[in-house]
Amino acid sequence: MNTEWMNDESLKEIDKNKLEFLQALVFESSKLKKEQLLPFLMNIAKRGQEKNINFSNEEIEAIIAVLRKHATAEEITKMEKILAMRNKNK
Repeated sequence: MNTEWMNDESLKEIDKNKLEFLQALVFESSKLKKEQLLPFLMNIAKRGQEKNINFSNEEIEAIIAVLRKHATAEEITKMEKILAMRNKNK
């Protein structure tokens, strides 16, 4: 996925550092196998905490909607797996 999604009008209120952090997440996770996702997400969470990157539920919903518009079917499937893990751990 390219960085085009970060320029979507509905994301204009979200800090660019947060969007760049997510772009790195998407890029780094693209080659992972299913069993590698959870350790990867835990590492990402730690990196986010170290950089004080937190997302409100509204930001998450807006970002997911935009990513879906720009993602391939394969990328959407991976996002859904990640979201399912996130929702399971709430």
